[in-house]
Amino acid sequence: MNATDRTPADLLGSALAADPGRPLVTFYDDATGERVELSVATFANWVAKTANLLQDELSVEPGDRVALSLPAHWQTAVWLLACSSVGVVADVSGDARAADVVVSGPDGLEAARACSGARIAMALRPLGGRFPQVPEGFVDYAVEVPGQGDRFVPYAPVDPEGPALIVAGREFSGAEVVERARAEATGLGLTGPGSRILSGLPYDTWEGLNAGLYGPLATGGSVVLCRHVELAGDGVLDKRVESERVTAIAR
Repeated sequence: MNATDRTPADLLGSALAADPGRPLVTFYDDATGERVELSVATFANWVAKTANLLQDELSVEPGDRVALSLPAHWQTAVWLLACSSVGVVADVSGDARAADVVVSGPDGLEAARACSGARIAMALRPLGGRFPQVPEGFVDYAVEVPGQGDRFVPYAPVDPEGPALIVAGREFSGAEVVERARAEATGLGLTGPGSRILSGLPYDTWEGLNAGLYGPLATGGSVVLCRHVELAGDGVLDKRVESERVTAIAR
């Protein structure tokens, strides 16, 4: 990663330039048996499409707030980087009533209806599948995002010092996210390129977001992100650590 990177989106851009083919996010759901592996290039393509959806279809502007009512999931990671790309605030588990846009998984749809702005529903099905029937009052992300452009350019430069993330009641600028992720990397066992961390932590704390996304991104590493990890026995996790060549664990 480059010392000049000031936002999470900058970090992704540097990762794409350095080695687009390497794995970045490998996702397991131990409730469904799902496994998805996204290279830097594939992840960045999802981010670009989602950022275009935000900017062009939903007309968000830098400083607007996007409430993310989503679990630790590869698609949540995409939304976090898309928000950074546009310059909007990603409010993790935020109040839909205070948001300009809300993005919700199946479990949070009722609370998400309190948002007076755009409402995006995420089915969180394997391979990014659609809802069998779109929830009333929402648009289905899996329907809307495929047609978006594969490259993203913000209409206005993103201010690294502007608000970028709210999690567990604390607000961070994009620069603070990058600086803190770098500062805490060693404590997570992320020592640089090639480091691979397995995280079973939820995304509703800084620690979960750092282990499950920002830390690996800031160090040129990768993450094995595990949802419903409590359903996996120790033997399963031991085999996963070996097969995925994990070098650090956050649980």
